[in-house]
Amino acid sequence: MSTTTAVTPLTTADAETLIDAARRAAEAAGVTVSVTVLDAGGHPLAFRRDDRAVLISGETSTRKAYTALQLSAPTADLVDLVKPDGPFHSLPTALDRPLLFIAGGIPVHRDGRLVGAIGVGGGAPEQDHAFATAALEELSR
Repeated sequence: MSTTTAVTPLTTADAETLIDAARRAAEAAGVTVSVTVLDAGGHPLAFRRDDRAVLISGETSTRKAYTALQLSAPTADLVDLVKPDGPFHSLPTALDRPLLFIAGGIPVHRDGRLVGAIGVGGGAPEQDHAFATAALEELSR
């Protein structure tokens, strides 16, 4: 008989920690962003858009989080896979899902299990990825 260890789900307090840390990292870089945190089921736990962030950043942060969650991989690692010569080039249009293959989405794992995802939009893709990474580092402290 095998036993399964319960993994603590991502909480709203965790989501707020992620959002605050990502926004602090963005603010330190002089970038205004939107940040979305989803739970393991893809449901929003928290969302925040800086007052001056471009409006589309709200949508891109959510789609980046959703993509990272569904594929359990950072969106930065998926960009080349969907280019015209990539193995998954048709994936963005094959599914009726809000996938976005731009850096800035990262899955959140706890004890090796997927518990949610964070997405950051508003900066350059590399910046958004760095802000999301900083948020995950803060959560793991």
